[in-house]
Amino acid sequence: MSQPVDAEPPQIGGVILAAGEARRFGAQKLLAPLDGRPLVQHVIDAANASCLEDTVLVVGSGDLVSQIDPGRTRVVRNPDPARGLASSLQLGLRTLDPRLHAALVLLGDVPGVTTALIDELVARGRETRASAVVSVWHGRRSPPVVLHKSLWAAAFALEGDIGMREVLKNADVVEFVVTDALGSLDDIDTPEDHARVSRSG
Repeated sequence: MSQPVDAEPPQIGGVILAAGEARRFGAQKLLAPLDGRPLVQHVIDAANASCLEDTVLVVGSGDLVSQIDPGRTRVVRNPDPARGLASSLQLGLRTLDPRLHAALVLLGDVPGVTTALIDELVARGRETRASAVVSVWHGRRSPPVVLHKSLWAAAFALEGDIGMREVLKNADVVEFVVTDALGSLDDIDTPEDHARVSRSG
């Protein structure tokens, strides 16, 4: 269902999920070097340069914090990341400025996300006032996703490594097709993925 029209456009913050254990990568993949910066730094820098009102980075390891520059992004540590992705999402949403109307959820292992893409998604969220704005990359839905606050209760009910598919089932969803000109939503799961992205850069 669409949100009621308010006098002011929705204010949107960002949550960067970076607490995963990276089992398939075999090491802390978010610190893997890419173009002279840790992989996750690309996402942080894109968010910091965007129009997001407030941004929270959810980490699981103290080692990560010591090797990044968060800039204006606030960092919060998930004390039990083994509980899965849902716990990090919930922590990030709870940490955001409570005055915000929506959150853009980003993944820390998608270094191709750009400030231009973030700003486009935020603009679409403000214009449509939909419950959710979902990126579509090469024909499939993928984060980043804008979640209106009306959906956060459903997000708080998630458990384990379940993503937002359940949250979006009954939501008023606007799909936003991401073009190469706005960036890449390829995620880095394995050393082979990292090598491929490094070569293409």
